[in-house]
Amino acid sequence: MATPADVRTIFEARLKEATLNPTELFHPLDLERSKDDKYLKRVLIHCEKDAKSASDMLWDICTWRKSNAVNDINENTIRLDYVKEGMFFPRGRDVDGSLMLILKSKMHVKGQKSFEDLKKIMIYWFDRLEREENGNKITMFFDMDGAGLSNMDMELIKYLISLFKLYYPNFLNYIVIFNMAWVLNAAFKVVKSLLPAKAIERMKFANKDTLKDIVAPEQALKCWGGKDDYVFEFVPENLSVSEHTPKKVTFAEQGDNQHSPGEMLRRNPNDNITFKSENDEVSGQFTITNMDESTISFKIRTTSPEKFRVRPSSGVLASGASQTVLIVVQAGFQLRTVTKDRFLVISVQIPKMDMTPKELADVWQNSTGSKQDEYRLKCNFPESELAINGNIVSSGNKIPEKPENLTNVLTNLQNNYEVLHNQVHTLKIFQLMTLVMTGVAVFLGYLIYKNTSGSDGYCERM
Repeated sequence: MATPADVRTIFEARLKEATLNPTELFHPLDLERSKDDKYLKRVLIHCEKDAKSASDMLWDICTWRKSNAVNDINENTIRLDYVKEGMFFPRGRDVDGSLMLILKSKMHVKGQKSFEDLKKIMIYWFDRLEREENGNKITMFFDMDGAGLSNMDMELIKYLISLFKLYYPNFLNYIVIFNMAWVLNAAFKVVKSLLPAKAIERMKFANKDTLKDIVAPEQALKCWGGKDDYVFEFVPENLSVSEHTPKKVTFAEQGDNQHSPGEMLRRNPNDNITFKSENDEVSGQFTITNMDESTISFKIRTTSPEKFRVRPSSGVLASGASQTVLIVVQAGFQLRTVTKDRFLVISVQIPKMDMTPKELADVWQNSTGSKQDEYRLKCNFPESELAINGNIVSSGNKIPEKPENLTNVLTNLQNNYEVLHNQVHTLKIFQLMTLVMTGVAVFLGYLIYKNTSGSDGYCERM
């Protein structure tokens, strides 16, 4: 099986054969990144573990970044007036914990803005999020609510797809198309044709009723039917945070109870919360330890807060202090659905232990200027727990004699609901068409009657 070292060997051999010096061919930062195993692993996964294809892609990425001066694109070289309009912005996370990059389609009309400037803004956001998310996947969220044919810019969408496909390897989690009008169906068929099969599988169409399957209500904007009342305001990139973030790479790849220099918190377990069933309750726990020299404040968030009881969900830790966090699965939720959920632990430095709630709130509100860390944990249920509780709700419900029957019933109910939902949608379209055709028929009938009845006296004079 190919490894990052194989990709690097092929790439460096090609560099030696080049007539130009490597620093003349590529930007020094991109040459440095070509030595990063984590980044090379992303390229390798993107190219389906083919070392030669991965090396070729790495070469093409470096070439493209050099020719487009990507490393020089920043807030001083892009049209900030375009950015501040809020057509593109990151906000919220999907059910897998991936940050969403939102495109508000109704705010864009093809031809009204310089396409070259829009391309630079797209690159700016991709590069910035790649740094801030430490190379973890993002979700491209097309907010089509209120958008029509005039807002559909195929050139822009093709360019977005090319970024994911050619220059930002293994960076795409989902493509979400929200509240798209049926008149745009044909356009998105063209979009599908541009995507590889794996990306098509990641394309999700949603409306206000179904979005919760992809984005938890707490992470969804209010205009989507969610609970987040966020109003876009551009915040410049905090480069000190970005420079600190890469230190998480080694920490995330180490085993439990490990810690990398520069990280605020040590977690035990490191990246998985293991849940167990005990005394009619399904629960899991993990411990965080403040490894920073300063006092820190922490918060714990989850993709589905309605499913869990978290104690404590926030707190303050002195340097060297530890806190065990208990997470209990609420009654009424199937364990197999809970396995998809994620937890996010956020920490920020604070000046002292005895801060008032208002002082803490002010620190968090302005934490973009402070040293801040984020850690993601997955939910893990042993197979024995899933075998016993996977098909029932947690917290003391009696296990059915044939739990697999309940699964089949639930699956059938879900399928029937989806069929019914589609039929209702189709019926609405037919009703609309019937009303339009009836109106046209009535109008034509009126014209025929008026021309043949002689009501205006013209026929009598003839």
